Amino acid sequence: MKVALQMDPIGSVNIDGDSTFRIGFEAQVRGHSLFYYTPDKLAYQEGRVTARGHWIELRRVKGDHVSYGPEVEVDLSEMDVVWLRQDPPFDMGYITTTHLLDMIHPKTLVVNDPFWVRNSPEKLLVLNFPDLTPPTAIARDLETIRAFKQKHGDIILKPLYGNGGAGVFRLDPNDRNLSSLYELFTGINREPLIVQKFLPDVAKGDKRVILVDGEPVGAINRVPQAGETRSNMHVGGRPEKVSLTERDLEICARIGPVLREKGQIFVGIDVIGNWLTEINVTSPTGIQELERFDGTNTAAKIWEAIEARRA
Repeated sequence: MKVALQMDPIGSVNIDGDSTFRIGFEAQVRGHSLFYYTPDKLAYQEGRVTARGHWIELRRVKGDHVSYGPEVEVDLSEMDVVWLRQDPPFDMGYITTTHLLDMIHPKTLVVNDPFWVRNSPEKLLVLNFPDLTPPTAIARDLETIRAFKQKHGDIILKPLYGNGGAGVFRLDPNDRNLSSLYELFTGINREPLIVQKFLPDVAKGDKRVILVDGEPVGAINRVPQAGETRSNMHVGGRPEKVSLTERDLEICARIGPVLREKGQIFVGIDVIGNWLTEINVTSPTGIQELERFDGTNTAAKIWEAIEARRA
């Protein structure tokens, strides 16, 4: 198949941790050809959705992991698969790419389905499962957020469309910074904030469970550094081997059919203790760590699901 990777600059990725590199490398092993472009090179031109980029070859050689062909413009409708894999922020630029890719899907299979990526951002899709999630509020009104903090005491405050642990604050019952943080966030943009009851179990780790076509394939545990609330690997969280619990499987059984129905082939959910906190559909990570810990070739499972759909 002809496979296009829409992603952040591939030359600077960590080949031992980047999930998109692993997905692309597995595609190459399976005989598929790879075309690479960055989101700013995606365009609509008189009825055609195009991208300027390069046919590439990947290698597991640090510092020499990619070779580029000449820059060319391709019609993405002539591709078999397009991967929507750039990292957030989930802003209007990101959303615009989903609208453009909608125009070629499903004749060209876009993974994950751009319509549902656009309509299922990480911190909002979980709201459909309130019995699986910790107490949560989404608001821009300060009094609503204050009332939530007064009720629950110890809370997490973060940007609704943030990622990678950026801008995540714990406000314990003695904290006096809510108003200042509110002013900071609302001065930056017009988006609401999300607040959740703090879960002490985060000290034991924030579990990333990987689902492929709605089925759980494994998990890694991300343990925060000493004195740190955030467990994201982007901010120093330590990945550890972990098994799926009965509660994890219960959560996956509830959300898996919804993900499959919405064309979300590669998804990473976050579980703290017994609670589902996020459903990551934009650019989930963790498959290389899972492969090192358990020997699970998640990339192969992803391609098996895609190849079955294309067939």
